Parts: sequence; structure tokens; C-alpha cells
Amino acid sequence: MLDLNLVKKAASRIEGIAVQTPFTYAPLLSEVSEAKVFVKKENLQLTGAFKLRGAFNKVASLSQEKRKKGIIAASAGNHAQGVAYAAKHFGIKSVIIMPETTPLTKINGVSSYGAEVVLAGSNYDEAYAYAIDYSKKNDLEFVHPFEDEEVIAGQGTVALEMLNEQADLDVIVVPMGGGGLISGVAIAAKAINPNIKIIGVSAKGAPALKTSFEKKTAVHSSFVRTIADGIAVRDTSEITLAYMLKYVDEVVGVDDEEIANAILFLLEKQKLVVEGAGSVAFAALLHHKIQGLKDKKVGVILSGGNIDVTMLSVIIEKGLLKSGRKMKLTVTLVDKPGSLMKLTELLQGLYANIVHISYDRTSTSLDYGDAHVTIDLETKGEAHQQEIRSVLLEHAYLRDETK
Repeated sequence: MLDLNLVKKAASRIEGIAVQTPFTYAPLLSEVSEAKVFVKKENLQLTGAFKLRGAFNKVASLSQEKRKKGIIAASAGNHAQGVAYAAKHFGIKSVIIMPETTPLTKINGVSSYGAEVVLAGSNYDEAYAYAIDYSKKNDLEFVHPFEDEEVIAGQGTVALEMLNEQADLDVIVVPMGGGGLISGVAIAAKAINPNIKIIGVSAKGAPALKTSFEKKTAVHSSFVRTIADGIAVRDTSEITLAYMLKYVDEVVGVDDEEIANAILFLLEKQKLVVEGAGSVAFAALLHHKIQGLKDKKVGVILSGGNIDVTMLSVIIEKGLLKSGRKMKLTVTLVDKPGSLMKLTELLQGLYANIVHISYDRTSTSLDYGDAHVTIDLETKGEAHQQEIRSVLLEHAYLRDETK
């Protein structure tokens, strides 16, 4: 049975390999949550996520004979990079099976460490099944991302570092997908301080582990859909669920909109790039999903930062629209010289900056002689946007939908 001694042994193995990431006070999140919040920045880990800890500890624990055969793993990206890095460190072969939907940035990250990447399946569980079959056919040692004591022990080193710096933490909030991180953190933290609360956070689009925890029995999902691809696990692990039922106090869920808001908040306010899976614990505090935190000392784990840049750009764009800093308008004007100039002069007078404009005179929905102009504007908030709409209504560029 996994215990604190195994976690400490893992800490010795990964010393000098895994970075002891910063664990710093977060004043803005503290104000929002009315707690004293510290964030553990595993997004700044060597491979961009905490997964390096468990993967390296597992590979380091293997016999020379098993290492020589080579290793294989199934992963959406972060565990894959950890395994690939460990394989490169020990000079052994590694094969990584990744879902076909894996972002290119994670595929490239794995390949950069010399691993052979095979894309198979639409999600982690399908990639996992393929990897198990591949490992048997090719006699490779399988490195599981969470159903392994050495992997879980490695993830538990996160808690050792947090409590070494802030020994009087009342609560640790942990992202969870397969349950390896929360199991390791809970085992280590509860051994050091039995009174500390461990709270897990899952994506609502991948609810299997949360549902299982609440029902106290393994429940699997028929499908998963979330921007937090790193925790998009369909099936519940009996092993990690058992640890959670013994050591974890509570689990909550956050939806994709809340995850996206957390990513944007971290980027803009904290100057940190954090992926969807890595931001769910932060999102739980930001959106008040956890009760009873007032005046508590809380540690929040930012578990990874390997976000696909295309996903990041979409999140930024939607965030700007939602916060009133960008607006999209389609207006109808008479298609004759000077019409567009009059519209742009009107917007200039309103201090609305045009960042994109398109002109359509051929749409079948238009009357002859009219044109649609679609404009993207930089604005200064909802009040400014309302002013723009009012002036455009006044000048008959928009229709009054209330009439």
C-alpha cells in the first residue's frame, strides 16, 4: 500500500531532474475567494506539467532488464512527455500512443525527446487499449499514467514541496482526471497533517471520477467532451478511486466556460500560461465552487501549461467578446461612394477602434443597392458598446429590435 515513505523515496529519485516549482501567494485570487491562496506552478515544470515526476520515478524504479526492452505509454500529452524525457535520460527506447485529437504542440513536445509517436483512438481510453495490445506484441514495459504506485508516489512529491514551504495549509485543491495526482497529493498531505482538507476538481465534460467518488463505486462515462484534454478520462480507475475514498474530502466540477475564464485570468492577471486541465482547480476558486474557504490558507495546483496555441487564441477571442473589450457588428448601408467613410468617421468619433472589416454587396438577403459591412471593434466595456449601438441606431445603421 502506498504511503509517505514511498513518496519521500520518489522525491529522492527525482531530485535534480524535476524542478521544484514556485509556490507563491496569489493576491487577486485570494481577494476573489476571501481566502489566503497560494498557487503551485507545475505549468513551469521541466516538461510543462507535473507528470514528469511520476513518469521519471516509475522508469527510475525499473530493473535494468526491463529498461533495456524499452517502454511504452498512452497519454494525451503530459504523461507522454514525462515518459519520453525519462527514456531519453536513461538512453532507452520509448513509444507513445496518443489520441488522434491530441494538439500538435503536445505531439511535437513528445517527439522532441526522441520518442516514437503513434496516434490511435479518439480519446485516452481508446489510445490506452491500443497501447496495451502494442506493448504485449512488442514486449515493451507499459508505464501507466495513474494506475501505478510508483507513478502516484512521484505525483505526491508536489504535496511535499507545498507543505515544506507552507506547513500550515488548511486546504489543497487538486485537478483530477485519472486520479494519480490527487491520490499522491492526498496520501502525502494527510500523512503529514491529518486535518488538512483535500478537494478535487474535475471538468464537467469528463465526470466519471467525480460521479464515482460521490457514488462510492466505479462509474464509467459513455463519452467525454471538454477543453481540458489532459483530464478527459472516460473510465474510472478502481485503484485511484480507492485512494480517493480513503483520503479525499470533497470533489467539485467546473464547465468549459469556467475553465476558459480561468485560463484567460491566469494569462492576463497572473502572467501564466496554463492549459485547461491545469487550470480547473484555479477555476473552482475563481467561480466559488468550494464552500467554507473564507480566511483559510489554501494551496491550488496549476498542474500543466502545455496548451495548444490555437485553443488559446479562441479562448482569448471569446474572453474579449464576453468582457466587452471587443464587439462584432453587421450594418447595412447604401452601396455608393462615401457611405463606408461616413460609417467609419462615426465610429472614429465614438473612439471605437476598427480591427477588421469586410464588405458584402452580393448577399441574396440584401436589397439591390445595399451592402452588408461586418466590423470587429476594440471597445472599452459594455457601457461603451451600448453607446455605439445607440448612435448606430440613431443613424439607421442598425435596426431597433424592440419595435
